[in-house]
Amino acid sequence: MDVHGLATRALRGLDPEDAHGLAILGLKLGLGPRAPADPPILATEVAGLRLPNPVGLAPGFDKNAEVFGPMLRAGFGFAECGTVTPLPQAGNPRPRLFRLSEDRAVINRMGFNNAGLEPFAARLARRGRGIVGANLGANKDSEDRFADYTTGLRRLWGLASYFTINISSPNTPGLRALQTRAALEELLGRIVATADSLPQGQAVPMFLKVAPDLEDDEVEAICDVVAACGLAGVIVSNTTIARPSLASVHASEAGGLSGAPLFAASTRILRRFRQAADGRFLLIGAGGIASGADAYAKIRAGASAVQLYSALAYDGPGLVVRIKQELARRLDADGFRSVAEAVGTE
Repeated sequence: MDVHGLATRALRGLDPEDAHGLAILGLKLGLGPRAPADPPILATEVAGLRLPNPVGLAPGFDKNAEVFGPMLRAGFGFAECGTVTPLPQAGNPRPRLFRLSEDRAVINRMGFNNAGLEPFAARLARRGRGIVGANLGANKDSEDRFADYTTGLRRLWGLASYFTINISSPNTPGLRALQTRAALEELLGRIVATADSLPQGQAVPMFLKVAPDLEDDEVEAICDVVAACGLAGVIVSNTTIARPSLASVHASEAGGLSGAPLFAASTRILRRFRQAADGRFLLIGAGGIASGADAYAKIRAGASAVQLYSALAYDGPGLVVRIKQELARRLDADGFRSVAEAVGTE
């Protein structure tokens, strides 16, 4: 086991949130791994963004845009920071993050804890090369949540490679109600109008992040609104409020479940979005990815790229290199010359 694997094992002995804080500190001190060059077969383009590989860091790991550089050097093809809200907020009371080790899962009820837009923007302004996205959210006590998203968009415009509109966290009361057609039409309409008023508005991709706990008619409605508003795509999916059969003593904790138990449900809803989207926009797959086989399954189900986070709690940042190696082997074995050729081919 290498030094990063040993560090990951040591951190698992700590409170999960304390361990995460130490991991961020270690990365800021330059203690993260450096990945070798990616196999050429993994290079791809998503919504005009040229990626060295399709494996991205999901939001939640780097809430305050502190370590996107080290995570890109660790091998991620892109990194998404946040969720960031206009004003700083403490989030929900601790404990609010739970490892379900027997299930290789995590439950969180963090509640968009973050330092706010200003320090986030200052760090993004120094980001250098690499694809770095900003995941936008609304403050819990906001009187106008729609305005929170447009405020975030304006402040970070020109600093992020792309934006994700997060309306699917289960830990901010009422947030998921924004996934209904009427609310979504108003929200995305205001966001698109704001983007159009800014320089190069059409050139900056925007994505909507959705929950896995959706019915078929809700999927169809979301796809219609996303297509009508001209967004680049949908990220499927956020954490789930469902509770499949779990072995951990923390199984009944409130919050969003992520990790291995989410893989099947999130991939199933990804397929529904692929059918309903009918090629009108692209998809990014998230939820339960812990291997190259998982990433490949998401791609074959319709994802142009994938994101992961929870598996890092168990396998450390070195996991991304192993995922990419296995993904490249599977693409080659099945006769695909690129990631794009494999998208939606299951």
